[in-house]
Amino acid sequence: MCRNIRQLHNFAPPATDDEVHAAALQYVRKISGSTKPSQANAEAFDAAVEAVARASRELLEALVTSAPPKDREVEAAKARARAAKRYAAAG
Repeated sequence: MCRNIRQLHNFAPPATDDEVHAAALQYVRKISGSTKPSQANAEAFDAAVEAVARASRELLEALVTSAPPKDREVEAAKARARAAKRYAAAG
């Protein structure tokens, strides 16, 4: 599950609210051990996702760096190349 959480800091353009929410959802799914909570736990699950998303957004806004922003397409291409190499070695 957590492989879907991607680095969100120092990208141009900055991470969207949807990206932050998706990362928060993956985090809560991982620590709860559930991809879809029961009706009894849905409210707590949703509240946790919102709290993690809010904390993540605050963190991203507070972080500073002197490094130039990364390009999403370049980073995605690097990730695809790493995956191709990894899966080619496994097969």
